[in-house]
Amino acid sequence: MIDRALKPQPDRLYGRVRGHALRPRQLRLLEQTLPRLLPADAPPFFAPAITELWLEVGFGGGEHALAQIAGNPCAGLIACEVFENGICSLLSRLVATDEEATGALPENLRVWDDDARILLRRLPDASLDRLFLLFPDPWPKARHAKRRFVHPDLLPELARVLKPGAVWRIASDDPTYQQWVAQVLAAQQFFEVPPPARMRPEDWPPTRYEAKALKAGRTPLYWNVRRRRA
Repeated sequence: MIDRALKPQPDRLYGRVRGHALRPRQLRLLEQTLPRLLPADAPPFFAPAITELWLEVGFGGGEHALAQIAGNPCAGLIACEVFENGICSLLSRLVATDEEATGALPENLRVWDDDARILLRRLPDASLDRLFLLFPDPWPKARHAKRRFVHPDLLPELARVLKPGAVWRIASDDPTYQQWVAQVLAAQQFFEVPPPARMRPEDWPPTRYEAKALKAGRTPLYWNVRRRRA
């Protein structure tokens, strides 16, 4: 059961924003490439040819985000990540060395390098067609539950920005987080929640975190949650 005395979410959900020291190439990517991918202060974030708006919260190394924009050219994806090493991993695949400031960038990708909730507050009602939350930090200790993205406090905001019928994909290999997701989603009325799959659906691009979990013998669960139409 979810603790009725669960504390409200804090000002920020994430922990550290940098791992090992950044190399010169990584610093150039953050200084020269990232600003060219930051979304505008307000919609529209993409050209009119982009007909759907997707959001990924915590893109890790960027494998999933890059696969999605390559396979869905009419969908504009805003990929959120605060960890600088992960941001650099994605950016390094987009531009060649010495082309950080000039290399061509995908028209259907934007990168948000701050708390995703700040961006959510800027989105109009019923503007998102798809939301991805893949292998988030589980914050496994009970006192850290307030930092989990799947949280009763955040569900009304997610319901506001997702279109009726829009899909929210969630994946986790952590038993504590899996149980938490099941409990939070069972106690709400915004989303239709079919039972999670135990095998990754074919149209879900793999990630390094999934591969790491499988190698360690953990079993991910994959939720395909849908915003109710009424």
